[in-house]
Amino acid sequence: MNSLKYLKNVVTLQMDTEICVGCGMCAVVCPHGVFVMTEGKAAVGDLDACMECGACARNCPVAAVSVRTGVGCAYAIILERLRGSNQNCCCSYSSDFDETKCQ
Repeated sequence: MNSLKYLKNVVTLQMDTEICVGCGMCAVVCPHGVFVMTEGKAAVGDLDACMECGACARNCPVAAVSVRTGVGCAYAIILERLRGSNQNCCCSYSSDFDETKCQ
């Protein structure tokens, strides 16, 4: 998917493949393509691409995915402000930014 990286090796995302039922919802809802399906189960393909939005965990029917939301997203917003660019994370940053969209 895209090659955005946040802070290397700090993502809180965890996948328990033992309880994964292979529905693929995590792969469907992940905006950065972090998950891959292998042998009928989901697996983390690119951990550092995770922006910790939490969509995967909220949509997993068996709670096989856990993540502490917000850390990667917050980093992206701070970096955007420092660079003065328009690169967005899970949120659409603007003057009327709504931080609840990242939770």
